[in-house]
Amino acid sequence: MTGNRQPTIKTVAARAGVGRTTVSRVINGSDLVSADARERVLAAIKELNYVPNSVARGLVTSRTDSVALVIPESESRLGAEPFFAALIRGVSAALAETGTQLQLTLVRDQLERDQLTASVATRRVDGVLLVSVHANDRLPGILEEMGLPTVLAGRRDEREGLSYVDSDNAGGAAAAVRHLLGRGRRRIATITGALDMDVGRSRLAGWRDAHREAGLRADESLAETGDFSEEGGRRAMRSLLERAPDLDAVFAASDLMAVGALAELRRQKRQVPGDVAVIGFEDSVLARHTDPPLTTVRQPVEEIGRTMARILTDITQHGAERQQVTLPTELVVRESS
Repeated sequence: MTGNRQPTIKTVAARAGVGRTTVSRVINGSDLVSADARERVLAAIKELNYVPNSVARGLVTSRTDSVALVIPESESRLGAEPFFAALIRGVSAALAETGTQLQLTLVRDQLERDQLTASVATRRVDGVLLVSVHANDRLPGILEEMGLPTVLAGRRDEREGLSYVDSDNAGGAAAAVRHLLGRGRRRIATITGALDMDVGRSRLAGWRDAHREAGLRADESLAETGDFSEEGGRRAMRSLLERAPDLDAVFAASDLMAVGALAELRRQKRQVPGDVAVIGFEDSVLARHTDPPLTTVRQPVEEIGRTMARILTDITQHGAERQQVTLPTELVVRESS
């Protein structure tokens, strides 16, 4: 070695008498390396004082003391939905107690997905907290194959094999519809979330469950698919009113979609709750500032974030097993219903 040049994987491979692929496998903790080759690579790394990428202590502790919070959504979606801000607060608070750094990563396209995969492959983080998981998202499977500890906000479906923290989505939705039925509403529509997400399907299932429990048939023509956005709620409400002008209540699967629904009802001169009662889901700050104030299902979003972080810490620092947690929800009654 001459001057101040930093050693590279190629340098380590030459010193250890192995290929660069073998060095990479040792760095990444792969089992596809013989004990002899592993010892030679580790000896060369120590001798050359080689530090792989940004992993300052990885070879000694196999830890970087940092985790990634991965949100496969756009900046505009991140800023518009209170859910994400509350979740980040919860995650940050729990990680601050352990001295673990948080890397917030937005995955908006294939390039950023490839960059994340490369980062994970070189173990620049100890684990991943993954939010907003869609059914066709390959990312959870990739992380699982790499053996990187991963905790999901919500699950992909009822067969989920990874750790996750979720709300009682079906139970919360059912409680909302029971409330509406108890107030004498009978033409109860729903604006669902994205149906390629378990959260969207589960809240729709809760709408159906409450009707069935009451001995009523849920009218599927009163279910309109939304996307958890305000504009999506507005469009869905418009479609429902065109299709079923006699509806007398709507359960929206998020507060933001309920805000959109309220705007469309106001535009069409429908009184809330006189003509149409409205309920949302989340109990975000928005719910207290709508006109009228919004009845909604409270889900403990910050607690979801804190619990996700604690589970990941248990796995990465203490070798804990997979954990799957569902937190309770609560109906908060205000003037909109």
